[in-house]
Amino acid sequence: MQSTGANATEMIKPPIPENETERLKALYELEILDTKEERVFDGLTSLAAYICKTPMALISLVDANRQWFKSRYNLSETETSRDVSFCAHAIVHNGTFTVADATKDERFADNPFVTADNGVRFYAGSPVVTPDGYKVGTLCVVDQVARELSVGQLAALRELSFQVSSHLELRQKIKILTRTAATKQ
Repeated sequence: MQSTGANATEMIKPPIPENETERLKALYELEILDTKEERVFDGLTSLAAYICKTPMALISLVDANRQWFKSRYNLSETETSRDVSFCAHAIVHNGTFTVADATKDERFADNPFVTADNGVRFYAGSPVVTPDGYKVGTLCVVDQVARELSVGQLAALRELSFQVSSHLELRQKIKILTRTAATKQ
């Protein structure tokens, strides 16, 4: 994006993690991208929205060029560009990444998701982490009003993101066992 005036700000693109090559390898090994909806993940996003009292929740996985939504609650899009992704910012931080009011945050103030009618104002994302410690995405909640989560809501979001990570690991192990069993027959 180009600045249009002396006071205009330019959206800050998410930084690339130092371990990006290994992180992407771990993400692709999950074999989760572009798969069908799964009830277990949809249940976790609806719980996140309910607990955090937000109209939207997502399980977002960040690949080389996009963020893809494994599960989405109250959102029709299935993916967006990584360059405008809140989750791509979240995966380079430790712990839960929160933006209380995106219009007042220089990283997001001119993000097209913020400047749109009924745009994003609030975001909180807790990392989805592989067993080897790679942050491949987030479980996030989004609102169109500025706000903060309570200590209990933040703890619940962290626990739910741990459940997403655990289900991804279990899903991957089942695929490996199924392949191993098929080759032995």
